[in-house]
Amino acid sequence: SIGGVGPQTFHQHITNNRKDDRNIKTMNFSSLSLWVAFLLVGVFTENGSAFVVQPPSIVTRHSTSSPTVATSTTTLCGLLDGMGDFIKRFTTKATASHILIRGGAEAAHKLQDLKAQIGDSPVQFAEAAAQYSECPSASSGGSLGEFGPGAMVKEFDAVVFNEPVGQVHGPIQTQFGYHLIYISERTE
Repeated sequence: SIGGVGPQTFHQHITNNRKDDRNIKTMNFSSLSLWVAFLLVGVFTENGSAFVVQPPSIVTRHSTSSPTVATSTTTLCGLLDGMGDFIKRFTTKATASHILIRGGAEAAHKLQDLKAQIGDSPVQFAEAAAQYSECPSASSGGSLGEFGPGAMVKEFDAVVFNEPVGQVHGPIQTQFGYHLIYISERTE
């Protein structure tokens, strides 16, 4: 339950504090804030069973006193995954550096050569970034600082938030060119 309120209590509270199921404007502030909390969280338990609440506009009724509550494992898992992804965006952070070379296949080949020279050394990576990168971050050894998911283009994020830390990855192609990426730290 959320704040000690389960599905039946929630439905009873909403029913007792509104005039019309379809008109959320008639709900008092207490009912509205409770409804918003349930919409944001979407999942609550009562007596150890998990439930997913549907908004009033799509709630189907078996009778006038109880809404249909979806208990599908698939629905619940999908909602929980979505909530987990949403929370992860605010809690997951990474610190990374990159070397950007603009161009086509020749840029990718140059980065392959650099990667072989650098190995997984953060010092050698920073030196190579300062010398070869075409990004303004070259002046700081390619450092991009700390950032969360969604701050970079999707190809970059896919590497930074999924690949091992402490290694050089790439070349990775993005709309900006080809990159070598060194992930120095990641928190989840």
